[in-house]
Amino acid sequence: MTLKAQQLACTRGERALFLALDLELRPGDALRVAGKNGAGKTSLLRILSGLSTPNAGTVNWDGENISRIREQYNRQLTYLGHLPGIKDDLTAGENVMLAVKLSGNRIERKAAALALEQVGLGAQVNLPARVLSQGQKKRVALARLPFCSATPLWILDEPFVALDQDAVHWLTETISQHLSHDGMLAYSTHQEINLRAQRNLTLHLQTPC
Repeated sequence: MTLKAQQLACTRGERALFLALDLELRPGDALRVAGKNGAGKTSLLRILSGLSTPNAGTVNWDGENISRIREQYNRQLTYLGHLPGIKDDLTAGENVMLAVKLSGNRIERKAAALALEQVGLGAQVNLPARVLSQGQKKRVALARLPFCSATPLWILDEPFVALDQDAVHWLTETISQHLSHDGMLAYSTHQEINLRAQRNLTLHLQTPC
């Protein structure tokens, strides 16, 4: 399986975020997307996930344009955006269980509670998400990742933001385990993260003049 983008272009209004961008991910690869705020990191990850359409270029999964294999591609993908995307009326634990269920799997409450404990939210497992901080909500979203090993491609937008040292270590290990089983990762971050990958790739986005 490969993810390959060719000659991607993205504009916002009259401003070009990136032009003629090429990239390729193979099993075991981790691609870090770096750049200043506003350089197009989130826009690129949304294009790679199929949530946005590029102004030019194509994104292919195993040689097929993702726009033609939407349902099949979505089954291969775990996407976590800049916003946590959790439900405020559910508890932290219920949110993890629901997210895993929507990905096609099921877990018990104990497994959800353990995942939340590992991201530093053991005491918040039964609290409604509406009382959590934005950083805590981000951790709730991340807690689903250990149960997403069946999806080979992970696309994560700023996953390390607002994490303490223990949670950063947990997430680094979780991702590295995914990569060691031929998973693939595209992620944005301002931090230097040491992932165990077949190839650690970095793409620095610089807005064209």
